Amino acid sequence: MFDLDAVQSALRQAELDGWLLYDFRASNVLARRILDLDDRQVGSRRLFYCIPAHGLPRKLVHRIESGALDHLPGERTVYLHWQSLEAGIAALVGGMRKVAMEYSPKNAIPYVSRVDAGTVEQVGAHGVDVVSSGDLIQLFEAVWDDDQWESHLAAEKHTTSAYDHAWEFIAQRVRGGGSVRETEVQRVILEHFARNSLSTSHPPIVGANAHSGDPHYEPVEGHDAEIREGDFVLIDLWAKLDRPRAVYSDLTRVGFVGHEVPERFAAIFRIVAAARDAAIDFVRDAFTHRRPLAGWQVDQAARDVIAAAGYGDAFVHRTGHSIGQETHGNGANMDNLETHDERRVLPRTCFSIEPGIYLPEFGVRSEVNVYIDAAGGVHVTGGPLQTEVLALLGGTDATTNARTTWR
Repeated sequence: MFDLDAVQSALRQAELDGWLLYDFRASNVLARRILDLDDRQVGSRRLFYCIPAHGLPRKLVHRIESGALDHLPGERTVYLHWQSLEAGIAALVGGMRKVAMEYSPKNAIPYVSRVDAGTVEQVGAHGVDVVSSGDLIQLFEAVWDDDQWESHLAAEKHTTSAYDHAWEFIAQRVRGGGSVRETEVQRVILEHFARNSLSTSHPPIVGANAHSGDPHYEPVEGHDAEIREGDFVLIDLWAKLDRPRAVYSDLTRVGFVGHEVPERFAAIFRIVAAARDAAIDFVRDAFTHRRPLAGWQVDQAARDVIAAAGYGDAFVHRTGHSIGQETHGNGANMDNLETHDERRVLPRTCFSIEPGIYLPEFGVRSEVNVYIDAAGGVHVTGGPLQTEVLALLGGTDATTNARTTWR
């Protein structure tokens, strides 16, 4: 629910004169969420809502959609032709010097860039310095409430247990010289989600051998691989409770279809796990000592470990992404590769840590989720950390270190 007092307090703390929220045909999903427009009809005309650091907000809406923002406080101006639109924008930001919008200089953080360049130019033409609303968006979109944190924990129980079903299914089908297709394993996971009232934006990744070396491999029936004894398998899955405002759990684990894991797989996994743990430790240390923490710093902590082991060029994606109502949320990403994400890692936000090494014959990724609570406590979710590649036909369970054989 829109909280004017909280927004204005954040503006004053950030030393901003205002926040100009703009939408055209649902082009700005961030603004729509902030303004409680998500469940309302999408209009066909431009709308603006300007929140000053002090005083009443101001609205600018088209005559044929003049009630679009009636659920929000503030004074309304109605425009009809382009001249009155331009005059209305000038009035919205009159007297302001620094205004936040969903804009990212040089599109450095594309997740934030929801306002087109022309609109930013039009606002800036009135003597306004337009700055990024990235950290404001985190406060009012990426920050979780208690119910969302509980929904994450509930989803995590089922995403974690999904691996038991998947590994057991593979072992049963492969034992004795059999095989199973990647899409069949994928289907078992989706059925597990359905039984437990979870939804997902996309089917999970099940990749064997070379397919595991493609970070965004998508198994497609008829073009997927058969999994047999001696194969390496990566499973990346994500889901949330099937209810409004629920948030995701997003995990990746790896296994070997055999009794003893070959050293070439084990050695690469150890490097990836060390990078994962270095990133987690970096986050814990920052919050323990109350140091400001930016997303790029977490990425670099993991990337340094993999680079030092000689596999820097094989780590081809960021260390982690924000997690929210979408698998990839709208908070800070753990990224110093694709972007230099300077957004702060804030309390009550969640993100993945998932370094990887991708080689032509196989790839390894280990993914967990990290939630920062209101007091700065760091919670790692996704079951016990995977400490070694799981031997699916007997060996040591990599999450419990107990001897196990899937039957």
